[in-house]
Amino acid sequence: MDGFELDTSPIYYKTSTPDTTSAISCFGQDSHQLVDTDNSTGTPTPPSCVFLKFVVMTVKVAAAVVVCLIGWAYVAILKPPPTKVCGTPGGPPVTSPRVRLSDGRHLAYKEAGVPKEDAKYKVIIMHGYAGSKDFNLICSQELIDDLKIYILSFDRAGYGESDPHPKRSVKSEAFDIQELADVLQIGNKFYVIGISMGGYSAWSCLKYIPHRLAGAALVVPVANCWWPSVPPTLSKETLSSLPLQDQWAVRVAHYTPWLFYWWLTQKWFPSFSILEPNSPLFSGSDAKTFEKLMTIRGPLQDVSQKTRQQGDYESLVRDLITVFGKWEFDPTEVANPFPNNEGSVHIWQGLEDKIIPYKLNRHISEKLPWVRYHEIADIGHLLPFKGNYSDVIMRELVVG
Repeated sequence: MDGFELDTSPIYYKTSTPDTTSAISCFGQDSHQLVDTDNSTGTPTPPSCVFLKFVVMTVKVAAAVVVCLIGWAYVAILKPPPTKVCGTPGGPPVTSPRVRLSDGRHLAYKEAGVPKEDAKYKVIIMHGYAGSKDFNLICSQELIDDLKIYILSFDRAGYGESDPHPKRSVKSEAFDIQELADVLQIGNKFYVIGISMGGYSAWSCLKYIPHRLAGAALVVPVANCWWPSVPPTLSKETLSSLPLQDQWAVRVAHYTPWLFYWWLTQKWFPSFSILEPNSPLFSGSDAKTFEKLMTIRGPLQDVSQKTRQQGDYESLVRDLITVFGKWEFDPTEVANPFPNNEGSVHIWQGLEDKIIPYKLNRHISEKLPWVRYHEIADIGHLLPFKGNYSDVIMRELVVG
């Protein structure tokens, strides 16, 4: 039509509802690819598309930054330092006899008492937290000679000169002990004594290798508030009896084990009081016994350095994570290994023990009537080292 021209320029409409076709025009058919302009027609990008592109790119950058920060935090804060395995380049030297286990790990051990060939009773002792094969019962030579006792102690996995166990569990403790006994050929039957943290090693033996036991003694044994058989009220009471910092430490070990190494080694606030020189967890009785013990064993610092020489993660941290984590069984499920009274199982508990409150072990013993429960007044956690209790515990186990 003369004098009239058709206007073919694009027309934009503003709508109040989302338009999916607009999103496609911003991102293209592939929603992972932004489109700034329609280069074929020169059509300008609507302002809403420019903003959307900016938001998407910001989210991607932020996500990348968060991932980098998490990686940095893990390496710098949460990841333990490399383990210094004994006998490897850069690691501590091997100064003790060791056995090689079927999985390639080594266990360092120490023999005492009469020669095993002449022994009437053969006893394996499992040390406690931050302990070693050199820190065990102090039995008199007279008792050892009279009863002809052979004593085998060893560094539990990751402690002293024993190799770490990356897959350590309550169950693995029993099979380490069984293999140690077999390699050293101490016989088909033997006694076990678990002291403090070594108590969970004794429970493991009772559960998984009862046929190898002649008897067992759990001396001030560690207890787990999260065992299914522990009533919630008793669990709460037990935790509440600990210093606040220890309540938190135990909870971190149970609920967030991946955070526990940082918790134990950070310096911002108190973490675990049992590692402190004047820990509030030691009773008055413990303090006196501790002083006497140091005159026999030597300075605590020297003992502790060798105990933890491969790193705190493989010794202290793994130990606590294992014992306060989820067990493969509840101790009250353990069957009597001596139904014909051919052996005995004992629990020794001090009433003044603040580290292992007595009510938990009393509860377990009440559920297992075949356990001989010994509750001692006026004595704390260092019960086995007070007076002649080492002799009393040993004699009661092997003679009855």
